[in-house]
Amino acid sequence: MAATKEQLISAVDRAIAGDWEAAHKATQALSGDATADWLHAVLHKIEGDHDNSRYWYRRTVHEFEEFGDPKAELAAIRAGLAC
Repeated sequence: MAATKEQLISAVDRAIAGDWEAAHKATQALSGDATADWLHAVLHKIEGDHDNSRYWYRRTVHEFEEFGDPKAELAAIRAGLAC
């Protein structure tokens, strides 16, 4: 099943709010969706698990080094969902 925009917005909003566990659980449930996989990559970047983060980035069109600040990256994901 494809992730809905509402599910993705909820997951990224949890990440922005600092609720890593809830955001991570949501992205795991949405695995395979390009935006969810990108968010999953950012969450592992925030966690400091860079190897796992890079794994998730490889599943997207984005790169680990694309954003220097994970908060800015979360904001970019959220802005993309607002369209």
